[in-house]
Amino acid sequence: MNGYFVTATGTDVGKTFVTALLVKKWRDSGIDAGYYKAALSGAELRDGKWIAGDADYVKNFAGLSDSQEELVSYVYKEAVSPHLAARKEGNPVELSKVKADFEAATKRHKFIFAEGSGGIICPIRYDSQKIFLEDIIKTVNLPILIVTTAALGSINSCVLTVEYARSRGIKIRGIIVNRYKDTEMEQDNVLMMQEMAGLEILAKIPEGATDLGVGVF
Repeated sequence: MNGYFVTATGTDVGKTFVTALLVKKWRDSGIDAGYYKAALSGAELRDGKWIAGDADYVKNFAGLSDSQEELVSYVYKEAVSPHLAARKEGNPVELSKVKADFEAATKRHKFIFAEGSGGIICPIRYDSQKIFLEDIIKTVNLPILIVTTAALGSINSCVLTVEYARSRGIKIRGIIVNRYKDTEMEQDNVLMMQEMAGLEILAKIPEGATDLGVGVF
């Protein structure tokens, strides 16, 4: 199966924005790329219907025709960690459903970008079963792209994410830097992340970009 799993160094680094750029770039390049997300919390109420905002953004930006049910397996209303949202709403994630829904997505599209929830150690379910984002990554069996910024503190969070993934046997394709500012500090932070992690910086995306800025990889 061709695809990437998009994770991040934490919440609010722009993972969904980058995923939308990725899906659109692949589709504009003639590759039938699709999108999948196992669990989304913080749905938006629009006209009496709960909308999976992240998936809806990617769908509209990249021109996908898939339904919300095809794009996301579990949609939770409250903007908290998925394990807490699932506990409060009584609808915990089952890996069997994630696997089935992801496999269905692979039948609709040739290349899939699966988007994670929060950072790589984000708890997805925490009751009699304990599921973390790494379990979702292993279920869909895709190499990961790590989205980070180059802001102050990014070296630490990026390298820790890389080392955690490696300790769990997860294959890493590379790093994408979002909201990049061409300053001395951010130039150096990018260099240090690349050197310390030993990974390729696949793209540096400035704030408000409408294109990935590089070709497919």
